[in-house]
Amino acid sequence: MDFAVILGALGVAVVIVITIYNRLVALRQAREQAFADIDVQLKQRFDLIPNLLETVKGYAAHEKDVLAEVTEARASVGRAGNTDSRIRAEGALTGALMGLFAVAENYPDLKADANFRQFMAELSDIENKLAAARRFFNNATSEFNTAIEQFPAVLFAGALGFKKAEFFEVSADARSAMEQAPDVNFG
Repeated sequence: MDFAVILGALGVAVVIVITIYNRLVALRQAREQAFADIDVQLKQRFDLIPNLLETVKGYAAHEKDVLAEVTEARASVGRAGNTDSRIRAEGALTGALMGLFAVAENYPDLKADANFRQFMAELSDIENKLAAARRFFNNATSEFNTAIEQFPAVLFAGALGFKKAEFFEVSADARSAMEQAPDVNFG
């Protein structure tokens, strides 16, 4: 009888661990899918930046520091090796772009340029889509992080290779600049 009880308890424990593992895998996959949705928008923004920089260079060539900052931030996105480092690099790029928009405010001819207005409108649309996708991603991240911290998953999550994931947050500087979003009605 004692052997059957031990075997039954062991079986229940195995089922619990399998259930926890499968739930954590599903939540991790949901987070990765949410980032894939963000990635589409980030790639569009990434591809738009060189055209935007070329347009700005024509009017604000002496703003080399700002242009170099955007270029370097864009390059760091390309070098990012995993989701978490990519999130940090994209945050830096967002901040650099906000600096570029602030510089553009000082150049009325640039703001009147049709190409610049088109790029800014496209960028504004992308940023709106990114904000929505970021909320979805952060929700998936929150669910994942909560699941690995809840009992009984907290007992097994680390041993099973699950660790707390980073949120996709915008830096404080970029956030304050975004609160004063660039005006795309230049006319």
